[in-house]
Amino acid sequence: MLIIPAIDLREGRCVRLVRGDFARETSYGNDPVRVARHWAELGAPWIHVVDLDGARDGAPAQLDLVRQIAEIGVNVELGGGLRSLDDFRAAFLAGARRVVIGTVAVENDLILRQAVRAFGPEAVVLGVDARDGLVATHGWSRVGRIESKELIERARASGVTRVIYTDIDRDGTLTSPNIPAIAAMAQLGLSMIASGGVASLSDLRQLAAIPGVEGAIVGKALYEGTVTVESAAEWQVDAISEVRGVGVNDDRPK
Repeated sequence: MLIIPAIDLREGRCVRLVRGDFARETSYGNDPVRVARHWAELGAPWIHVVDLDGARDGAPAQLDLVRQIAEIGVNVELGGGLRSLDDFRAAFLAGARRVVIGTVAVENDLILRQAVRAFGPEAVVLGVDARDGLVATHGWSRVGRIESKELIERARASGVTRVIYTDIDRDGTLTSPNIPAIAAMAQLGLSMIASGGVASLSDLRQLAAIPGVEGAIVGKALYEGTVTVESAAEWQVDAISEVRGVGVNDDRPK
């Protein structure tokens, strides 16, 4: 299973939010490109970039920073505010290798199908951001009535092959992932990238043990040092072997 470092962009800064709350922000510097270069120099094959301003406002807002990150030479998957085919094209022109489609997947099946046909299933990722099993949209500010399972099944029928599943109430909390929910969603037939709550190597090994989970997005744990990666090989975790260089803080509050 691949560890994917997260860079969340807000007003040009690298930040982390708690449960998607813009009022609960921790800043990790004013130079996201420098942060991305750090992960790339350590051998990270992918970086998960979220345009928080775009997610909130409904249109991409940080494509210039995305372009600079992509120019480092790392693979970028980008989410946040991508609501149309033109937005997706702009993201790819900025250097993104994958686009993460969330709100529009809920609101417009046709655009999702068109995106898969136009750019290919490897380039289009479904973003499922869940709160109590229901999908949130518009930068997590609205929770509708569609269940995560229903959205994943709909997207699979549209040709999507990969999903990023985020438990909002775990995101940015360092309280461990929602393992039962992730395992249930992974049974639906799409390749799964898990997100939200990772705090330790133990968490990562639990995720790696779930069939269908190919990756885990890690943000705050990397920035706070409860998970550390020191070489290219250490971005890979399995359910059995210890991974040298990944630090664990198992004394964290449960």
